[in-house]
Amino acid sequence: MLFHSLEFVFFFPLVVALFFLLPHRFRWVLLLVASYYFYMSWKAEYAVLIIFSTLIDYFAARRMERHTEKSKRKKYLILSIVSNIGLLFAFKYFNFFSAEVRESLAQFNMFYDSPLFEILLPVGISFYTFQTISYTIDVYRGDRSAEKHLGYFALYVSFFPQLVAGPIERSTRLLPQFFQEKRFEIGRVVDGIRLMLFGFFKKLVIADRLAVYVNNVYGAPDEYSALTLLVAVYFFAFQIYCDFSGYSDIAIGAARVMGYDLMENFRRPYLSRSVSEFWRRWHISLSSWFKDYLYLPLGGNRVSKSRWSFNIVTVFVICGLWHGANWTFVAFGVLHALYLLFGAWTKGIRARLKTNISGYVDSKVGRALQIVITF
Repeated sequence: MLFHSLEFVFFFPLVVALFFLLPHRFRWVLLLVASYYFYMSWKAEYAVLIIFSTLIDYFAARRMERHTEKSKRKKYLILSIVSNIGLLFAFKYFNFFSAEVRESLAQFNMFYDSPLFEILLPVGISFYTFQTISYTIDVYRGDRSAEKHLGYFALYVSFFPQLVAGPIERSTRLLPQFFQEKRFEIGRVVDGIRLMLFGFFKKLVIADRLAVYVNNVYGAPDEYSALTLLVAVYFFAFQIYCDFSGYSDIAIGAARVMGYDLMENFRRPYLSRSVSEFWRRWHISLSSWFKDYLYLPLGGNRVSKSRWSFNIVTVFVICGLWHGANWTFVAFGVLHALYLLFGAWTKGIRARLKTNISGYVDSKVGRALQIVITF
């Protein structure tokens, strides 16, 4: 089921009505059933993957809490990470890497009959695997205790508003909210519906309309002029923004209607003045996830310049691969890493240049004003 499907138009009001009619102690059951139905309406058998991730991480976290020795806790963390990344790799990346190995070996007349699996990519798998991994890492670090209630934890993994396209929530933010009793508040409900409608507008009216133009031009670029291609490039930038941020708005608004607060995912990213600022505004839940669970554990910027550069490139290459199994996404990650590194390397030079230019302009303007005043 997708947010912009007719099925969701009937599904969501029914869930909200039942949510507020039921006593608080039964609401998690309703939301869990609704979340699994929401996911299984796309491809029912893939719900097994969510259940598998849920059980593995629930077990790993509970076992970690029984031990104080870091070495014993770490093996359960590794179990969680390997299980989740293994699922993600099998369904999203296996065919890509298998094909690359086959082509590389063929260059040396070594032929490898690599298997290719004709399977659909499970919708939302990149989102909920990262969400469950962050939970076990939080438990390992001691940032939160292991959740004892399997039902509430399963709901955290599969909560339908943000299951398919995020935001990628943290257990420290979302899980405690499920234990809080939510009351019907008309102002909050109206605010949530308003945000949902704005999301639908961005997705259906802007993104989907721009997609018609973009797809036509990108489908046959040789048939169009340079100006048309340039317009298509800019249209595509707004298409992907309105498509993704529209989905995020719908998710945040739907959760808000029921009283749950999801993190902001986009903050006017195209108004950024630098690449680093862009990544603080674009897909915030993902960029902050990489910062907290990959960049900082690698050492962040508390290392030598060469190691810091390595950390930046590593994070952005993995970020590119997260978006898709293709060399174009790897190039996307490398390019953004180079942008960010270039900005950091030239920061001092640019600051001095700006100061000198400002001083020069100010002196010229001041001199011109003196001449005018004297005259």
